Amino acid sequence: MKLIFTFIAITFLLIPLRAQEKVYTVDNLPKVHLQNKTQYVCNPAGILSKAACDSIDSMLYALELQTGIETVVAVLPSIGEEDCFDFCHQLLNQWGVGKKDKNNGLVILLVTDQRCIQFYTGYGLEGVLPDAICKRIQTKYMIPYLKDGNWNAGMVAGLKATCQVLDGSMENDSLSGSTNNGGSFDFILAVFFFILIGGGIAFLSARKQSRCPKCGKHTLQRSGSRLISRVNGVRTEDITYTCRNCGHTLTRRQQSYDNDYHHRGGGGPFIGGFGGGRSFGGGSSFGGGSFGGGSFGGGMGGGGGAGSRF
Repeated sequence: MKLIFTFIAITFLLIPLRAQEKVYTVDNLPKVHLQNKTQYVCNPAGILSKAACDSIDSMLYALELQTGIETVVAVLPSIGEEDCFDFCHQLLNQWGVGKKDKNNGLVILLVTDQRCIQFYTGYGLEGVLPDAICKRIQTKYMIPYLKDGNWNAGMVAGLKATCQVLDGSMENDSLSGSTNNGGSFDFILAVFFFILIGGGIAFLSARKQSRCPKCGKHTLQRSGSRLISRVNGVRTEDITYTCRNCGHTLTRRQQSYDNDYHHRGGGGPFIGGFGGGRSFGGGSSFGGGSFGGGSFGGGMGGGGGAGSRF
């Protein structure tokens, strides 16, 4: 009887330790590419099957050989209270994913306890893999499986679509919505001008937001965030921006609807910001990594990509 009670006590003591082991950070994440240059999937908790990992590794190895694009896929049970976008930003920059002269790195993160899927791209991929395409891949190929807990099918389907976009083998209309061929030319023209005007306004607004108040160059990029409050579906965050030219850092308070994960660094549809931000001296830099077997070229992230909840 004493032996039984001892066993029960030890079991209860080990439960919190096992829970702690499931929380991962960029620093304790195993760098699988270090041991094997053909491996790109970091799956420390065994969420994906070996067959799924092998399939994704094979696709990403072929993609790197063909295009030079460097990718990390992380499938984790928990990252604690860390934000998915910020986790990807840190991972890409600290590991140096992507060629230094091309910044063609890509990080894809699945966190099961937060039920989030996040894409994060380097500057060099923003043209070929824009935010809208990242989002479309998630909603069309991944979320139908992920929402049912079918991690293997969702990740394999999503990575297959991503590789097809990046290597140019996907059909042009595969990721586009359905079109109505019977619509009038006037309606199409009106929509075109509406998009053109809206896009121009959005471009000017984004350009203004990216201007560094210290050096005047349009080189501000998001480098972190801190959640202030979450009330009635509205998130209030302090967003930190760092100038890639002079290292100047500032913080802006922004609000967004909490119905979606970060899309190009913002949490859901943007509602508004307050003031020009608080400035802090100095800046920070992330060194690129180089690993034996495989290697990453020291690329940096541009804050592009998209994220979704499911």
